[in-house]
Amino acid sequence: MEDPMYSLQDVIRCDLCETPVPPKHCDICHIHLCEACVGKHLSDESKDHYIVPFKLRGIITKCTKHSTEVCTQLCTTCNIPVCPLCVASSEHEQHIKTDILTLFETKRELMQNDLQDLEKSIYPRYQEAATNIPVQRADVNKRSQKLTTALDKQGEALHTEISTIIQGMKSDIDNMDAQHITAIDQQEIAINHTIPEITQAILDLKRLLERLQDKLDTSDVCLVSEYTSRTEEFRNLPAQFQVTLPTFTPLEINREQIHQQIGSLSELAIRFLLDEPRILTDIQTEYTRGLRSVSCLSDSELWTRGYGDNILRLYNLQGELLRSVQAKSGSWPRDIAVTRSGDLVYTDYMDSSINLVSGTQIQTLITLRGWIPRGLCSTSSGDLLVIMTSGDDKQTKVMRYSGSTEKQSIQWDDQGKPLYSSGNIKYLSENRNLDICVADFVAGAVVVVSAAGKLRFRYTGPPSTPRESFHPHGITTDSQANILTADYNKHRIHIIDQDGLFLRYIHNCGLHYPFGLCVDSRDNLFVTEIDTGKVKKLQYYK
Repeated sequence: MEDPMYSLQDVIRCDLCETPVPPKHCDICHIHLCEACVGKHLSDESKDHYIVPFKLRGIITKCTKHSTEVCTQLCTTCNIPVCPLCVASSEHEQHIKTDILTLFETKRELMQNDLQDLEKSIYPRYQEAATNIPVQRADVNKRSQKLTTALDKQGEALHTEISTIIQGMKSDIDNMDAQHITAIDQQEIAINHTIPEITQAILDLKRLLERLQDKLDTSDVCLVSEYTSRTEEFRNLPAQFQVTLPTFTPLEINREQIHQQIGSLSELAIRFLLDEPRILTDIQTEYTRGLRSVSCLSDSELWTRGYGDNILRLYNLQGELLRSVQAKSGSWPRDIAVTRSGDLVYTDYMDSSINLVSGTQIQTLITLRGWIPRGLCSTSSGDLLVIMTSGDDKQTKVMRYSGSTEKQSIQWDDQGKPLYSSGNIKYLSENRNLDICVADFVAGAVVVVSAAGKLRFRYTGPPSTPRESFHPHGITTDSQANILTADYNKHRIHIIDQDGLFLRYIHNCGLHYPFGLCVDSRDNLFVTEIDTGKVKKLQYYK
């Protein structure tokens, strides 16, 4: 709707000096004012004045109880405009009051932001999720057909002796398909239920914002005051779940052990991410500040290391210090990891070494020449992955070691460009699918390459997140091949799937500057807080 102020046929002018398009309005005197005339108008002390932006003219109304007074505040307790006499009265004495102009500006900004968020971010995600539902349903049938075909081939080889068992397994597939379809149907119902609500919220916001472009009255004041944002309610897609799809493993036929030789069909596992992750344990360590890394020795014991502290410490979940180890060089370690055999490894900046702590002994496994070790992790095969920077901090690469033997170097993409930024804040983790995931703080990205070192994707935050606002620190992966990384400055953790799709945040659960991450065998997440010296154990799956 065109603002009459800018109409070519009737340009509104300052009532005092005829300046066109005045930006201000006195809502008591009902005159338009340019910036230069505002002071002159206010100098007339014979009556009250209330200067508002031109678009908010009409915001002030006469008090219904005191006819000579105007209402410049809103009693938010009663949700009614009030004049100075009302404010001073006993009726509103204990109530909360706010300036109407301030309230309108705040609410207008909130509504505009909500509208943009709903239209540009939230609604498209729901549309995309709704579009993917038929694809998911088709994939269920496609995958089950592959399993059924494999079972049929095995059944033909074993003839009639195994027909009963084969039919039983097919029944299991049908049951699991039914569970999977039920979970998808639940997701579809929840999404389709929410989409009209979002659509209606968008329409309501547009209508309300259009009304705010015109002259306002008392009812508009109340409507704006009553407005409550639902954006956070819609932000996370409902009923998200993780699926571990069943597989069939055929075995070589042994007629004497037919039942054992048929093979096995794994169970369908559907896991839902919690809308509100829970802190299960809060461990206060010896560190007051600078607690950076945590690595699980077991589900109940954790190794830790901190900035400026050359002591590596082992804690249980009760916060009891079980063991302390001083770094060999006397300098503070840059990262730690636990090997498959239960030994501790750490990188040492001072002498450019990677060291193994076994029992009471510290053994130097690797000493680098011209490179400085940063983050490291132990792989499923027993190798060590180490991310390192050159002495001048201009180059970065990931090295794979078997013991002290170099097996692989990862530094460049297919175009010969660096995979990783320069700079020294980098951590890494191996995913369940053997991808190598690097949290690159300077690049503001999680860089994921295959086991062969080929770039798969770079994650720089959800689509609506400005790139410069994402600076990942610690990183880990879970049993569902999801990648978790700490967004230190935003007090939250990003969860993305193995292909780089953003799933959700872990936030609003009391995290404060999260830094180091690891998961135990049950997918409980351990998080270090760099400024409190605490390790927090979180549950984020149902």
